[in-house]
Amino acid sequence: MPQPPRHITLTSPDATARLATTLAPLLGCGDVLLLSGGIGAGKTHFARALIQSLLPLPEDVPSPTFTLVQVYDTPEFEIWHSDLYRLSHPDEVVELGLPDAFESALCLVEWPDRLGDLAPRSALSLTFALDPAEETRQLTIDWSAPEWAARLEEVLDAVA
Repeated sequence: MPQPPRHITLTSPDATARLATTLAPLLGCGDVLLLSGGIGAGKTHFARALIQSLLPLPEDVPSPTFTLVQVYDTPEFEIWHSDLYRLSHPDEVVELGLPDAFESALCLVEWPDRLGDLAPRSALSLTFALDPAEETRQLTIDWSAPEWAARLEEVLDAVA
């Protein structure tokens, strides 16, 4: 049975980073996070905090806006952080090797609408929305794969 989306208010950049670092230990090879939202909504900040928390040694985590994909090595798996904003067709996603990485790495995908039909059904979707009046971000977390409910229960309860 599909779960309803969960909504979280992130009151600061630190709250966004805390959510990312709380979620990070639950992730592994084959997990895909689809990070949606407008420019400045918090996608890259979230991804940077998550990646840095999984790296064995501190490392700069730049936005992959121009490189399209940044790959990081952890002792257990690779992390692929991609920004698809500049892509114009899903075929370009195949050229980057993302479909293979979806199975062999932890993948964080910004601008996942560019994936088209290549978006994995088992992905966890996180949609960030900036609320300028409140200076907060609204996060909607959605999934269809049943295993996410149990994996996220503790994280969602901690930030609710």
